[in-house]
Amino acid sequence: MVALNDYLILGAILFALSVMGIVLNRKNVVILLMSIELMLLAVNMNFVAFSHYLGDTAGQVFVFFILTVAAAEASIGLAILIVLFRNRQTINVEDLDSLKG
Repeated sequence: MVALNDYLILGAILFALSVMGIVLNRKNVVILLMSIELMLLAVNMNFVAFSHYLGDTAGQVFVFFILTVAAAEASIGLAILIVLFRNRQTINVEDLDSLKG
């Protein structure tokens, strides 16, 4: 039987990997979006683990809302990336500094 600590440790490892992906790679926008998605999935896993441990379904309901927001974020982010690539021919963050106001 898998204990609650195992799920929390795995969630912490996934969260730490996503933070490292954001901090270490600030050049590629696609990897930044993937790191944000991994962060949301780590939080979702912790919600489901606590929900199962406490016998309450509130955590699982939260997961549905978070997944909805993550799907919207991914689709809008990819649409913005497509428009930027069409206009600038690059998706590197360093090359997009001309967007500053």
